[in-house]
Amino acid sequence: MNTTRQTKPIYTAGLDLGSTITRCVIARLDGSRLHFAGAGATLSGSGWNKSRVVDRPAVSASALKAVQMAETEAGVQLESVVVGCGGLTVRGANTRSRTETGRPREIEQRDVNRAFERAARVELQDDRMILQLCPQEFALDDRPGFRDPRKMVASSLEVNAHLITISALEHNTIVDAVNHAHLTVDETVFEAVAACYAAVLPEERRDGLALIDIGSQSTQMVVYYGDATQLASTIPVAGDHFTRDVAHYLRVGYDDAQQVKEQYGCAQSGTTAENSYICLPAPNGREPRDASRAIVNEILEARAEELFTLAQQELAKVGMDHALSSGVVLSGGGAMLAGMCDVAERILNCPVRLGLPTGLMDFPEDLDAPDWTVAAGLAMYSARLHSLVDLERQSIGLLGRILR
Repeated sequence: MNTTRQTKPIYTAGLDLGSTITRCVIARLDGSRLHFAGAGATLSGSGWNKSRVVDRPAVSASALKAVQMAETEAGVQLESVVVGCGGLTVRGANTRSRTETGRPREIEQRDVNRAFERAARVELQDDRMILQLCPQEFALDDRPGFRDPRKMVASSLEVNAHLITISALEHNTIVDAVNHAHLTVDETVFEAVAACYAAVLPEERRDGLALIDIGSQSTQMVVYYGDATQLASTIPVAGDHFTRDVAHYLRVGYDDAQQVKEQYGCAQSGTTAENSYICLPAPNGREPRDASRAIVNEILEARAEELFTLAQQELAKVGMDHALSSGVVLSGGGAMLAGMCDVAERILNCPVRLGLPTGLMDFPEDLDAPDWTVAAGLAMYSARLHSLVDLERQSIGLLGRILR
């Protein structure tokens, strides 16, 4: 009797704990193909302030609701997720280590493990922990430029890597919030790395590329060259700043300013006619007021110029301000403001595009937007973790968590 063995599909999930909206994406891994299975989104409530958790139960509640919505659509029940981490406490720095083998011999997995463990032994400030260790290159007997040193013969091994750190208190609070939503955290990933994982092809990174994820309360950036992480940083300008600028000028509430920004706003003031006006909401029985749309867009343009000028300064720190042949990718809800790509191209002097979720088959058209890129990337990252089970069994320490 012939029997056909059915392979049970693996479900992976990414949870994007946004300060305004919490999103969850579930994917189904069938062999080497990753299919969209379900998604859920809900308002984050009062859980966040200035990109930090201030109400853990509120974060847990929004995470649970988003996950339950995604589970209902996918028809599965999750036990674990990969969670994104960002905010103003994230920092990046280069690190290196050197390991002597004692004699010329073939480099083994344990040698690579030891090199990474030593690279991670840096003296961190109080309340700092390692979020990710991103390999840059290896050097064998002082010869640099190796991507994978295993099975090469050498008497010394040196590794250069980029270390992404975060506030330990903030990280543990996020993990605790997800645990209280009855979920285990498989891994925590820098949000810009996750967005790049979803929106950028590996070959694009090799020629120099930056991804800027513009969230509501924080903006994250990651820079690649030669397929190696050159920089991970945060920028202290985010979507909230745009909205509050509009609210201050128009003398309206935050929610009304957000509505004006989304419906009429543009980061390029030169495209707006001088005689174009916006009818503002009139609360408490007041007479309706008009506001110049051109001036509103001038305010938005000034804030966008500040954001991308700060990004240019970060790029200059690692000598990448004129080396982005593949350009810049914008993701996050803040990237959806009209004209943002045009301002970024003018300030950064390179091609700029929106980062949309790719790599997930059957991804819904209504979710094909920059604000879903992080959640999709986290689900894809989760799938990569599941596919690297054999590698993780062979590795120890941080190496099992290093992905390109």
